[in-house]
Amino acid sequence: MHNLKEQVLEANLELVRRGLVIYTWGNVSAIDRAKGLVVIKPSGVKYECLTADDIVVLDLEGKVVEGRLKPSSDTPTHLEIYKAFPYAGAVVHTHSTYATAWAQAGLDLPCLGTTHADCFHGPIPCTDSLDFNALAVGYEKETGLAIIRRFEGLDPAETPAALVRNHGPFVWGKDAPGAIYNAVVLEEVARMAAITLGINPAAGCPSELQEIHYMRKHGPKATYGQ
Repeated sequence: MHNLKEQVLEANLELVRRGLVIYTWGNVSAIDRAKGLVVIKPSGVKYECLTADDIVVLDLEGKVVEGRLKPSSDTPTHLEIYKAFPYAGAVVHTHSTYATAWAQAGLDLPCLGTTHADCFHGPIPCTDSLDFNALAVGYEKETGLAIIRRFEGLDPAETPAALVRNHGPFVWGKDAPGAIYNAVVLEEVARMAAITLGINPAAGCPSELQEIHYMRKHGPKATYGQ
């Protein structure tokens, strides 16, 4: 698991470099599907102090199998995402400013232009408010279940991000670098959307244009790249 722990360490540090976290407000995990093991940042450890030896290894039921520190308090949310979305090879959670602002507003993040459409297939969905009668299962697990419910009828591989109402974004990818990329893009398009709607509250983007841009980069006949 050493290589995966190194990848997760690097991904967590990349959150800092990209300005997506302050203090300890975020975490990255990744999964080894063959072994059924997840590696994740430990809870409350400052990024500048973090080492690969600090990264915690646990199974999909949340049992720690390697590591001397407690895993992130968001671990149950990550685990529910891994169980429900086979595409997810890594999960990122931040409180990045603009994505969190959309989550606090309780709104889906609309696709207003081609920058968004190049990465995400349609709006970024915002979950419903948590059912506090269901919190006996645990707040963090219920957060993951809320994401899963919101993705009924959606493809988590095409729209690899969710806004948890009143909380913030959870983003995933096929691996840790891919999940970080998606988290960076999410924050940028959330910022662009906030600015755009401030200029023109009636702004929108034709669905045909959205489809062209998504498919030319991700479709079966994609033309983007070498």
